[in-house]
Amino acid sequence: MTKFRGCIDIHAGQVKQIVGGSLNSDDVAPTSETKENFVSTQPSSFYAKLYQENDVQGCHVIKLGSNPANDEAAKLACQTWPEKLQVGGGINDTNALEWLDVHQASQIIVTSWLFTKDTHGCTVLDWTRLEKILTLVGKDRLVVDLSCRRVKMADSQTSNGRWAVAINKWQTLTDSELSADLLARVAKYCGEILVHAADVEGLCNGIDEALVQKLGEWCPAALNGRIVYAGGAKLVADLELVNKLSDGKVDLTYGSALDIFGGKMVKFADVVEWNKTH
Repeated sequence: MTKFRGCIDIHAGQVKQIVGGSLNSDDVAPTSETKENFVSTQPSSFYAKLYQENDVQGCHVIKLGSNPANDEAAKLACQTWPEKLQVGGGINDTNALEWLDVHQASQIIVTSWLFTKDTHGCTVLDWTRLEKILTLVGKDRLVVDLSCRRVKMADSQTSNGRWAVAINKWQTLTDSELSADLLARVAKYCGEILVHAADVEGLCNGIDEALVQKLGEWCPAALNGRIVYAGGAKLVADLELVNKLSDGKVDLTYGSALDIFGGKMVKFADVVEWNKTH
């Protein structure tokens, strides 16, 4: 059964909601290219406590950029709800254990660091690095981020149901495409997979239904209910839609549409109620 998952997106040290496709490559010196839907006046701890009080499990904290203030905000969230929040953004083999054992994240989310150039110059998932981080932290404490963007066929004007994994704040398309084989292989290394649909992230124009359906079809048996989709959710009814499209195998995150992030389309109380009644 599909559940609501919470998020705390941090940019330039503040909790924000951003149009994913516009995200600047580095938030140390943000530019007007980054489109912000919401900038919170509340600290990250406010949202961590809100999720804790409403028993919203499996929430993730994403650091968008290398600003040191992002680290401080993420630490504050983890300290507010120890060993319950996932943390991603700039995570690698040198800092993973610090986030888990010192800052008390429940799991670390790894993405860009996992990708390297192969002998043909293609940017692909480096299975050696994935094995290394697995050995370091253990399967249950590892989430792999396979956030993606639609890609076009060479002989077509449409994406034709193809999504390439996107790294570096979703600005760099890799040569690794989402597929049943990729998800099945990645699932052997981690306890959960996170997928942001970067093309619709922050737009509140609806989820990428084709992608959600494929994630349900491709979901390895071991990850049933532990693939998390984010991007475009705008109605409480999207929970039922994702449940139907994925056969209950994919959970859903809301961002800009949610009232706690300044949205007017979805009430936090309603998605919490969904979790309680389903």
